[in-house]
Amino acid sequence: NHTILSGVAKNLPALVQCKKIQDRAANHGFDWPEVEPVYAKVLEELDEVKEAWQSGDQEHIEEEIGDLLLVAVNLARHMQVDPEQALKKSTRKFTRRFEYIEEKVAQSGREVNKCQLEELDSLWNEAKIALQKT
Repeated sequence: NHTILSGVAKNLPALVQCKKIQDRAANHGFDWPEVEPVYAKVLEELDEVKEAWQSGDQEHIEEEIGDLLLVAVNLARHMQVDPEQALKKSTRKFTRRFEYIEEKVAQSGREVNKCQLEELDSLWNEAKIALQKT
């Protein structure tokens, strides 16, 4: 049974699959004409994540996190950003900053898991400045 979305491979990375599905739906008229309503939908889904989290229902939390990720991919698509590449870049940036923290903590003869969160946050902010150009 062939549908508009059936040709999208199910074994793709989730972000890639999500974008391809949304592209196909958009090509058939199911899309917002501009960024603003997509941005509003992200905020709406974020509120729903908070409500689910406050309910304590793990299944509901997972569902709402999934919805948030889906609309974030749609926002990226509307802003001509490849969500897979954007996430890879942000993950590399996170890794560099965390490794900076590890190095600073090790220089003081300690381990990260023995530090207070406030100190780690301070080092994170230091890393953001120190690694700004990298």
